[in-house]
Amino acid sequence: MEKQPLGCFFFIVFLAKNWIMAIIAPSLLAADFGNLKQDCHMVNESEADWFHLDVMDGVFVPNISFGMPVIKCIQEYAKKPLDIHLMIVEPDRYLETFSALGANVITVHYEACIHLHRTLEAIKSLGVKAGVALNPHTPIEHLEPLIEIIDLVCIMSVNPGFGGQSFIPKTYDRILDLRELIDKKDSSALIEIDGGVTDQNAKHLVTSGATVLVAGNHVFKAKDPQATIAQLKAI
Repeated sequence: MEKQPLGCFFFIVFLAKNWIMAIIAPSLLAADFGNLKQDCHMVNESEADWFHLDVMDGVFVPNISFGMPVIKCIQEYAKKPLDIHLMIVEPDRYLETFSALGANVITVHYEACIHLHRTLEAIKSLGVKAGVALNPHTPIEHLEPLIEIIDLVCIMSVNPGFGGQSFIPKTYDRILDLRELIDKKDSSALIEIDGGVTDQNAKHLVTSGATVLVAGNHVFKAKDPQATIAQLKAI
């Protein structure tokens, strides 16, 4: 499977880093899997920038989502970059597989990686952007030794495992702390927020320093998902 062109990916990232716009990544965890092609088409036709795919194994988090066969279908439908978030144990075992399925970004959890530096280097060796996700209880400063080689930090603003949870307000402070670390180390890492993102908190998230907003139920359960995405994009 071919990945989506990275030229557009880098252009979007450039704009996000320069505070012109936020990257909007609808989470397909909230999509209608009985009409997956239709929902993928909606994202393609919308102002969204990425597809966000949450892979859960029922071990690292108390839920099972979808795996390779579903992602293969999504990759065939998607016309925008795939942002794959691995909420799984031993993610290193599957990096090549997800890269082959068209991943533009692969994000692993800090809490799931014994040798995080090795994992990040393995992702980069595949020609894929490397992300690290932090659960709500994990201190931001744990990333200081590696922040220069991280392309994206995903701050979980809910406890991972289920969609539709309430946003954790402490996230704003964590974004500010992460932005300070990124600037201190002259890192180019994007800040992604995953969990409870809506039009009610999106502006505060972006002004705090977030550059990528993941939205699931807020988009796919809306009466007009495309209009909802446009509203988030305009913030």
